[in-house]
Amino acid sequence: MKTGVCEVVCVHEEDVKYVQQNLPDLKGMTLIFKALADDTRLKISYALTLQNELCVCDVAAIIQSSTATASHHLRYLKDIALAKSEKRGKLVYYRLADHHVGQLVKIAFEHAKEGEEHEST
Repeated sequence: MKTGVCEVVCVHEEDVKYVQQNLPDLKGMTLIFKALADDTRLKISYALTLQNELCVCDVAAIIQSSTATASHHLRYLKDIALAKSEKRGKLVYYRLADHHVGQLVKIAFEHAKEGEEHEST
């Protein structure tokens, strides 16, 4: 007996048809989760939930990298509309694009923390 696998084939045609007809194009979601699946970009995104905006130099210090590396990751987040930037004098500041991005990051953190707590009990 395999766990996690149906023991008989029983397709619920109405459910399958309903879901297939209502599935949206998921390409945008895929890009978001792909971007946040990178440890460095997730760390940057989480940092931007703690501090409303950070300059590239601050981000580089937080992730312990060069400013070029930090800038590369920040541009990636900006290119897929997860972050916004603003140049002020000689500094470029980044912030999350909107509250939804922050919510995704915070919800993922809470879920992971609950999973860790569950594993330790």
